[in-house]
Amino acid sequence: MPIKLPSFRPRKDAYPPDLWTRCPGCSEMLFNKQLDKANRVCPSCNHHFRLSAAARLEVLLDPGSFRELDAGLQSVDPLGFVDQKAYPDRVTAAQVATGMRDAAIRGIGAIEGTTVSICVMDFGFMGGSMGAVVGEKVTRAAEDATSGRMPLIVVSASGGARMQEGTLALMQLAKTVAAVERLRAAGLPFISLMTDPTTGGVFASYAVLGDVNLAEPNALIGFAGARVSAGTIAQELPPGFQRTEFLFSHGFVDRIVQRAEARAEIAALLRFLVPAPAGAEGADEGGPTLFRPMSFLSSLADRMIGEPDPVPAAGTGQSEESPRG
Repeated sequence: MPIKLPSFRPRKDAYPPDLWTRCPGCSEMLFNKQLDKANRVCPSCNHHFRLSAAARLEVLLDPGSFRELDAGLQSVDPLGFVDQKAYPDRVTAAQVATGMRDAAIRGIGAIEGTTVSICVMDFGFMGGSMGAVVGEKVTRAAEDATSGRMPLIVVSASGGARMQEGTLALMQLAKTVAAVERLRAAGLPFISLMTDPTTGGVFASYAVLGDVNLAEPNALIGFAGARVSAGTIAQELPPGFQRTEFLFSHGFVDRIVQRAEARAEIAALLRFLVPAPAGAEGADEGGPTLFRPMSFLSSLADRMIGEPDPVPAAGTGQSEESPRG
C-alpha cells in the first residue's frame, strides 16, 4: 500500500503589508514594529525610509516641547485645476491618508533645552509639494524665529512646487527666500536638514540656504531629474550625482547625519551658532562680504537708479566720462 505524504502549501512571497516591509536597499523583510522602533532605518543596510512629519518631530524635539502653530491653514483651489482628478479631491484624499491639512507642520519646540522655530515637511502629502500653505508656513516659521530671536530649523522632504497652484506655488520660492534673508540679516542661525527627496522648487529656494546644510544618507537631492539634467548638458552624468554622498564630497552638503544622531548633531550646532544680540542686526555691514540673495539685488538696483546718465560733452559726441583719444 503506497504511503500518502502530507501536502504542504507553497511558500508565499507576499507578506501582509501592514506587518512587513521589504527594504529597497538589501531586500530584507523587516517587521514594521521593529522598523518603527529603529526610526524606520534598516538595521542591516542602514537604508533610511521616509519618515512622517509627526515622527520626525518626535525624533528631533524634546518630549512634550512642541507647540503647533497655524494648524488650520489649508489649500484652496484658486485655478480650478483638474487633471485626472480635481485638485480639491486630491487634497482631501491626502488629508485622509496622512491626517494632515497640508504637506508641512510648523511650530515652536526645544532641542536639548534650546527653543527653536521648526517647520517639517511630509512627503506623504502629495509628494511634499510646496503650495501656498507650505510656503506660508516656512515663511511664518522664519518670521517667528526673527521676532523671537531663536534659531530656525527646516526639515525638507519634497518633490518641488505644487503644479496645481501654478504661479502661486512658484512665488513661494521668492517669499521663503526673502524671509530667510531677513533672518540671516538679524544674525540668527538657520539649520536646514534635507531628507529623501529634496528636489525642485524647494531645493531651489530655502532648502540649501542654511548656515549649515545637513542631509540624511543616500537622500535624493537636486533640482531636476537625472534624465532632464543629462539631456540639458548633453553629457553622461556620474553615478549617484544627486545623492547625499556625492554632494557632500563636492562641498554642497556640510554634513551627513544619521537619523538617530540628528538631534544631538543639531543641538551641538546650536551651541556654536549663538543668535546675535538684539541690537546687532546691522553688525554684518562692516564684516566680510557675504552673498545675500535679496539685498544683493536691491543694492544693485539702487546703484543703477542712483547713478546719473552720462552727459555728452559739447562738440565731441562723447560723454564726459568717456576716454578721449
